[in-house]
Amino acid sequence: MPAALQANIRPIKGPSLFRSVSKRSCQPGRIRCASASASPAKRYNITLLPGDGIGPEVISVAKNVLHQAGSLEGIEFSFQEMPMGGAALDLVGVALPEETLSAAKQSDAVLLGAIGGYKWDKNEKNLKPETGLLQLREGLKVFANLRPATVLPQLVDASTLKKEVAQGVDLMVVRELTGGIYFGKPRGINTNDNGEEVGFNTEVYAAHEIDRIARVAFETARKRRGKLCSVDKANVLEASMLWRRRVTALAAEYPDVELSHMYVDNASMQLIRDPKQFDTIVTNNIFGDILSDEASMITGSIGMLPSASLGESGPGLFEPIHGSAPDIAGQDKANPLATILSAAMLLKYGLGEEKAANRIEKAVLDALNKGLRTGDIYSSGTKLVGCKEMGEEVLKSVESQVPASV
Repeated sequence: MPAALQANIRPIKGPSLFRSVSKRSCQPGRIRCASASASPAKRYNITLLPGDGIGPEVISVAKNVLHQAGSLEGIEFSFQEMPMGGAALDLVGVALPEETLSAAKQSDAVLLGAIGGYKWDKNEKNLKPETGLLQLREGLKVFANLRPATVLPQLVDASTLKKEVAQGVDLMVVRELTGGIYFGKPRGINTNDNGEEVGFNTEVYAAHEIDRIARVAFETARKRRGKLCSVDKANVLEASMLWRRRVTALAAEYPDVELSHMYVDNASMQLIRDPKQFDTIVTNNIFGDILSDEASMITGSIGMLPSASLGESGPGLFEPIHGSAPDIAGQDKANPLATILSAAMLLKYGLGEEKAANRIEKAVLDALNKGLRTGDIYSSGTKLVGCKEMGEEVLKSVESQVPASV
């Protein structure tokens, strides 16, 4: 699914949902990867943050799959479930309790379900579930968000785009996660001289923030197809002007990567017109938030896509990019595959356990090959299943596999 993420990203043998990372290429002082010399009986502490809506349902399924895939590869997990988001607001009055952040920091990796819901939409900003997510990312210092979008042959008909447009799409959005307009100051709602309310936010990036995410993106592109598109709004925004200048300067260090630039409005159009032109996209926080969700729908459903958020040290944060879907929560209608695949990314990127990750990826493909579909990816001629049944089928496939190979 890079100098900051000095990872050996290469295609997985056979159909791949995202690119893999080799444990052997990790560099000291860069983004954290697991050691290649772990003992045969490996043990990891995983913090689970089920959150709200469908979060508890998909986390429950992913936990079982993660446990089984690990056990078959000699890995033992210790899971600690902690409250976050709306659930934490209801329980203790804050979206990210100190105990939850502490547990996350002390773990080897964090797996998040989803946060938010109608119930808390009218809360003050500091009492919204989403504030807890921003605080978690900031607390873990995870600045690089990797969001793969791959159209699987089994799901090409689920895409709303024409088959010839969607077929073969395989791209990675590298989103800067801890800077930009979501964190910039000053921000707030004040009253101007005319007595009118004014809301304001600041889009701000320091050179080092741009450089470190650009290096992740260049390294990611280098291990994919060697093409990197940097998306900005440099014709209007000074922050984007600096972004483009810094990314362009770094390109000299990566002569094997073809760098291009695109304004965000054009990029949003090109993703729909000709998505296969993209390999790796790097962009800022807000543009990455929007474009990665757009890219997800090319694949047929936002319920299919995982993500990894990585920092220079400490545990990574792994989560599906879908929301909490409160309208279907508790009805066994959720698609757990994005969370299951996030668990696979956790194994790959967070722990360096490729064999266990490959088991999970293959199991997801096996379930799709059997024609199983949750409602969001259902089409005529396939079998409609719920969250639990989809999870059970993936689990069966994990258990039935011969030992996985890297």
